[in-house]
Amino acid sequence: MSVADVDTSAADDSAEIIGLERDPAVGKLAAQVARRIEAEVVQRGWPVGESLGSEPDLRERHGVSRSVLREAVRLVEHHQVARMRRGPNGGLFVVAPDAGPAARAMVIYLEYVGTSVDDLMQARRLLEPLAASLAAQNVTEEGIALVRRTVAAETVTEAPEDRTVETLHVVLGALSTNPVLRLFVDVLIRLTTRFSEPSGASAREFRRAREEAIRYHAEIADAVIAGDSGKAEARLAEYLDGVSAWMRSHSRTSSSAATRASVTRVTDDEPQAKLAEVVAGRLRDDIATTGWPVGAVVGSETELLARYGVSRAVLREAVRLLEYHSVARMRRGPGGGLVVGTPDPQASIDTMALYLEFMQVSGRDLVVVRDAVELGIVTRVTARSDEPAVAEQLDEAVRWVSDGPADDQEIADHYHVVLAGLAGNPVLALFLRILTELWRRHSTAERSAAAVGTRAEVEYVHRRITEAVLAGDEGLARHRMRRHLAALTEWWH
Repeated sequence: MSVADVDTSAADDSAEIIGLERDPAVGKLAAQVARRIEAEVVQRGWPVGESLGSEPDLRERHGVSRSVLREAVRLVEHHQVARMRRGPNGGLFVVAPDAGPAARAMVIYLEYVGTSVDDLMQARRLLEPLAASLAAQNVTEEGIALVRRTVAAETVTEAPEDRTVETLHVVLGALSTNPVLRLFVDVLIRLTTRFSEPSGASAREFRRAREEAIRYHAEIADAVIAGDSGKAEARLAEYLDGVSAWMRSHSRTSSSAATRASVTRVTDDEPQAKLAEVVAGRLRDDIATTGWPVGAVVGSETELLARYGVSRAVLREAVRLLEYHSVARMRRGPGGGLVVGTPDPQASIDTMALYLEFMQVSGRDLVVVRDAVELGIVTRVTARSDEPAVAEQLDEAVRWVSDGPADDQEIADHYHVVLAGLAGNPVLALFLRILTELWRRHSTAERSAAAVGTRAEVEYVHRRITEAVLAGDEGLARHRMRRHLAALTEWWH
């Protein structure tokens, strides 16, 4: 059976919406309904496998039309919260989310915005030693066996296609027992793999680098198994310093994405993923390969059907996923086709926040990672303290707590977002947006009910951090930020 013969339930209703101009009011209402459905799933403890109701039940419960509900269901499906099953005993069923599709979309977005090797390695340097330290503190006998198997599987090779030896880093992220660290390390390793195609490295250089990596990994593994968190953290930091130097000399940059070979026809080699998600991923890769020509048409629907060898229903569902991430949109009529857009990370941010809800992330988990991310951001911004634009933007951000719209749910996050933007590291900025989104979901009630006095206190703290940053006093700025983040745990519920 060919891939083109594999159909999906999307055939029932994709034609109803795909290709039609959406009413903004319908989209807004659908987003509200999707948010209510997702909140219900979280409140019920994410009961995987349970039905949330049939389509008629859901339409009646939320008081919306068929088209609004179906658009809301698509959002819920994109967020990996639930899926609609058609036919007898059908309905909207809660699923266990897979962070993979959103992680891949994040990697593509980070490439698009011009993430550099230095940006990537700074983020790895901040987070991965922390993961190694926590792994050493929390390792179990099962974890020890996993670490040993992982290290034993590493072998010296001269084959460039076997260039990555980063599996241990993903394992340490998992063994940290911190779901946020696990997720972020996964994204960082995916991004490293895309950056790590050797350019001009000889077989001898490659072999020597791999031998060094295997040696460090063995030392890191020994420290984790021994429960020596300090040594595990230090060895991993040393290793990443070496990786950083290697990548600066031998790796491609995101701007050379066009040198990768384009992927054409799709084979069903990822059985755990919906075929439409596989196709959407290949389309994203192919768009990146061409240098992301915003506004260009990459093919008509007919051409894309032939290129990827899938059914119309699968292709249209894949296009829906691309539209959701603003990667591309289908334009109908003469001269139409799939038009390249400007990626928006918000869809991945929402999906990642919901995934972390499913993983039952705690306020403590968030503070540990947010500490690392925001302190790294403070260090970078402090280094720019003599630039007039930095003082101007931070002053405006400080005053936003009082001067911004009273109904702005993200008013307390604005300062942190501006600080991240000034740091100039898109990886850290994206990670921070995920953290603040999840924090907002857990503290909306408190923030909306916050008294004027509370806002004044937040503004005062932000002002104090800013004063230290602009004075070039990195130590004091980090101290004040750390105390501020610790106080935020009181808002978590």
